[in-house]
Amino acid sequence: MELQLVRVDYLQVGVTSQKTMKLLPASRRRATQKIVIGDHDGVVTCFGIKKGEAMPVFKTLPGQRITRLELGGALNTPQEKIFVATGSEVRGFTKRGKQFLSFETNLTENIKAMHISGADLFLCASYIYNHYCDCKDQHYYLSGDKINDILCLPVEKLSCIRPILACQDRILRVLQGSDLLYEVEVSGPPTVLALNNGNGGDSGEELLFGTSDGKVGLIQVSSASPVHKWEIRNEKKRGGILCIDNFDILGDGVKELLVGRDDGMLEIYNFDSTNEPVLRYDHALSESITSIQGGCVGKDGYDEILASTYSGWVTGLTTEPVHREGGPGEELKISQEMQNKISSLRNELEHLQIKVLQEREKYQQSSRSSTALSAVPAFSVNDKFTLNKDDASYSLILEVQTAIDNVLVQSDVPIDLLDVDKNSAVVSFSGCDSEPNSNFLLATYRCQANTTRLELKIRSIEGQYGTLQAYVTPRIQPKTCQLCQYQIKPLSLHQRTHFIDHDRPMNTLMLKGHFSFAEIHSWVVFCLPEVPEKTPIDDSVTFYFQNTFLDTQLESTYSKGEGFFKSDNISTISILKDVLSKEATKRKINLNISYDINEVSVNHTLKLIHPKLEYQLLLAKKVQLIDALKELQVHEGNMDFLIPEYRCILEEADNLLEEYKKQPAHLERLYGMITDLFIDKFKFKGTNVKTKVPLLLEILDSYDQNALIAFFDAAA
Repeated sequence: MELQLVRVDYLQVGVTSQKTMKLLPASRRRATQKIVIGDHDGVVTCFGIKKGEAMPVFKTLPGQRITRLELGGALNTPQEKIFVATGSEVRGFTKRGKQFLSFETNLTENIKAMHISGADLFLCASYIYNHYCDCKDQHYYLSGDKINDILCLPVEKLSCIRPILACQDRILRVLQGSDLLYEVEVSGPPTVLALNNGNGGDSGEELLFGTSDGKVGLIQVSSASPVHKWEIRNEKKRGGILCIDNFDILGDGVKELLVGRDDGMLEIYNFDSTNEPVLRYDHALSESITSIQGGCVGKDGYDEILASTYSGWVTGLTTEPVHREGGPGEELKISQEMQNKISSLRNELEHLQIKVLQEREKYQQSSRSSTALSAVPAFSVNDKFTLNKDDASYSLILEVQTAIDNVLVQSDVPIDLLDVDKNSAVVSFSGCDSEPNSNFLLATYRCQANTTRLELKIRSIEGQYGTLQAYVTPRIQPKTCQLCQYQIKPLSLHQRTHFIDHDRPMNTLMLKGHFSFAEIHSWVVFCLPEVPEKTPIDDSVTFYFQNTFLDTQLESTYSKGEGFFKSDNISTISILKDVLSKEATKRKINLNISYDINEVSVNHTLKLIHPKLEYQLLLAKKVQLIDALKELQVHEGNMDFLIPEYRCILEEADNLLEEYKKQPAHLERLYGMITDLFIDKFKFKGTNVKTKVPLLLEILDSYDQNALIAFFDAAA
């Protein structure tokens, strides 16, 4: 059965956060449902659709931004009470808009995630989880990393309360009361949780999760241990997951999986005979999808997928066909309806244009008066700066509630800007002087009309750290700009993991001194990404990391007065030694630094680099041959005389050139890593070998792994 959906844009509210739109339960099966949505202006809007027009049910007054919206009610009854989290307060409204609850929690931070089950209210701030029953404190838990979402398995099926926290450190934490029952490691930082099939499946223990790197998985969270059922890999390199729902849009009695991503992709998966998800349908919206729901909205009997986007658009993908078959009378009626709608929209547009002109004149007059005050229009920027494990690059995503005019990118640290296929902006580079001002990059992205989302790819070099700045200018008057800053950390290509191979040859760096646990933790936060800024509550902590480019590892264990860092890459230890000693000197803290270098680790690291270097050298050689081979082909008229290897290069020429174009300075980057490894090896022995670097580069130009290892061994 072919799935054909028609897009309908219903209305626009203010900027929305994740999980802030719901469909109220219908009075009967396949009857139209009301939509309720909360925005950053603090307004809760409830409306229904009648003859294609949005008809308001109620609208609250503005206030603090709404960060979550959930439906609740007594267990085993229709969930039609509306609860919103705003600041540290939870408010409750009836489906008619009457406020019946205003609960000021004891949280010192704003509420980030919320779940409701009967009389039980589960709230999370950045690191704190609180459970309330009838607005009275029940349980409390302090998480080791930031909490992104919370869900409780259905009490009706389990007869016990089992909350689950989705945390930034790639962990799902399963709680029992105020205690941690166990932890489940997932493949990426989980951003959203949902019950499978809307009810947790037959057992009530099946949990769907979505990650910030675009993966979706199903886990059975039993009381003893978790069972991983399946996972959808993000092979198409799409955006992170922001919302998940289940709904039977095909009408075959089995609920499909609905997924909304932060790059605007809406996906529908159904399940094959082995219960594995298969992508059935996708649709691209122009901005991130903050909420997704399946239901009946536009017309009785026609199911649809409803989505809300970052800038507040409520959009439906309906099964109702555009052209209906029928007699002449019905066709006339439809066309009349459409004419009325077009006429109404024209009138509304003319009215808005007049209003804009009036307001613009009013602004011009007030700006020329002697008592004029400068008014800078405020706008919201939704940004995300994340490390991609697949290609060891950073993604910078900038999303604005209105169209972007241009983005100026400046960096005081050497970085490469990579091509992004879905990026339609025109980039131009400006010359910059790196010496006096430490200005290594100045680039301007000029966006096409109506671009509200821009994605950039950045590749950094470990050991070189500083600040990346993005100046975002939207298409609004008067012209204004917003500055977004991102830290490029000394070990920027390292990513948190939970297990490492302890059998590798490791180098050790040991620190001792009069520093507090909070001080050394702040140094580690400065050096490495994905470390929680909040100081851990334990007396000591261990973090594991993996280099996304070389696959080398790092173990970091520290407590008050001492720190131990182990890595199979000498360069990682060298960077840590330089940066940590510099940070301690800033605070006038004396450090006792010692290290234990394992000679075997150097050859081990060279062997890890070998396949990458060999591949890049081969790619560069193939690309150099393409032009000459094409000339031969034109001259001879065919490729039959060429050996198979050269024929293969010509056949794959476009792919090879595209890959080579996507990897600027890749070979130089690998050369740089080997050079750093060479210098760092002898630096720990107290020998300066910088004069031997030209000889090393000669060996690399005629690369042979054994010759390179022999050079490293003989250089002493």
